[in-house]
Amino acid sequence: MAKEVFARKSGRSAQATSVAVIGLGRFGGSLALELEAQGTEVLGIDVDEDTVQSYNGRLTHVVRADSTREEVLRQLSVHEFDRAVVGIGSDLEASILTTSRLLTFKKPQVWAKAISEPHAEILGQLGVKHVIRPEHDMGKRVAHLVRGSILDYVEFESDFVMIRTRPPVQAQNRPLGVLGLRDTYGITIVAFKRAGGSWQHTTAQTVLYEDDQIIVQGPKKQAESFTP
Repeated sequence: MAKEVFARKSGRSAQATSVAVIGLGRFGGSLALELEAQGTEVLGIDVDEDTVQSYNGRLTHVVRADSTREEVLRQLSVHEFDRAVVGIGSDLEASILTTSRLLTFKKPQVWAKAISEPHAEILGQLGVKHVIRPEHDMGKRVAHLVRGSILDYVEFESDFVMIRTRPPVQAQNRPLGVLGLRDTYGITIVAFKRAGGSWQHTTAQTVLYEDDQIIVQGPKKQAESFTP
């Protein structure tokens, strides 16, 4: 099966929208299907035959293979893909070995899932620039939503966020240009939406009201403190 996929891919360079997803568990499988739905060329790889069969016909290519072996990855032309995601979670050794093999290639850009802080630390030490911790990140996001005043929350790096919320009293009923929110609170309101309306970019003349929704961006502590 590895040779079959290689034959389809040989003789051409991988497109800019090609991604190899290694490990088709809940995270990897969901990611692969979403990428496929967006028109991305996806190569799904897993060691379990039943798992591979369940994705047959749903992904561009899907193959049962041992991703810890460099020669197998080369047979599958993974080194020609622009990006690879290691979604292996239950087998720590396989995750680390697979990631290590991928990092020996000039391509692809590697993303790897970590199931714990030590796992994430090891991946970082290997040289992975994009370590994914879906359960951890989702837990943090949901914790902010449960508080009630935050409607959506996205964290960039460790100290910059975008928050969807309602405008606090100090941001209501006056043009944003006269409020000095960045100087006073260290944040920027970048967009707003009226009830029943659509999202719009803010300007200095924008006046916000109590039932509006807003998107606030800025350092984590300041942005969270600004929410009502």
